Amino acid sequence: MNTIITIGRQFGSGGHEIGNHIAVHYGIKCYDKELIARASSESGLSPEMIDQHEEKPTGSFLYSLVMDSYSFGYNASGLIDMPVGQKVFLAQFDAIKRIAQEGPCVIVGRCAEYALQDFPNVLNVFVVADEEFKTANLRRRFPDLKSDEAAQELMKQKDKQRKQYHNYYCAKRWGHADSYDLVVNSSVLGVEGTAKLITQFVDDYEAERG
Repeated sequence: MNTIITIGRQFGSGGHEIGNHIAVHYGIKCYDKELIARASSESGLSPEMIDQHEEKPTGSFLYSLVMDSYSFGYNASGLIDMPVGQKVFLAQFDAIKRIAQEGPCVIVGRCAEYALQDFPNVLNVFVVADEEFKTANLRRRFPDLKSDEAAQELMKQKDKQRKQYHNYYCAKRWGHADSYDLVVNSSVLGVEGTAKLITQFVDDYEAERG
């Protein structure tokens, strides 16, 4: 197995759990929150700073200037005058590329499909789910959510945040089918069934590539 799998996901769709199932199936690592520690150690930014700013939209700095600076070989720790949100993005951007160079893995969220767009062995997946499935999933995960309405409000807030963050940095649109190789509805097959479907897709992809 030589493929890197990126997973974008709607909040509550089970993307993290699906990523873990896929990683266990192939005996590879799944990176989600683990990216915080990796990005921190490689950039010098504190884990708390990265956690506070990751996957959060920002409009404080011109996107073109950020990426022009990056293209000239600077890294997140070198751009001392850059706003914190952009430093965090580039710290994770660098970490994702280094992780991918180490071998096959699963990476959840964080614009990974954009960071790895020049890698030849990447499959980009996006996970959606219906509102009922996501609501029930969120209430299991977060017992403090006392009502379906509270879960749905959190869902809308997080998805809006992720969409704005992704679309600020990436040319392709968050959640649009043509931005990914596979879009799958986890409420149809459940978390384990969806993971199994994705692994079959990966296996077929690798067989096709020979």
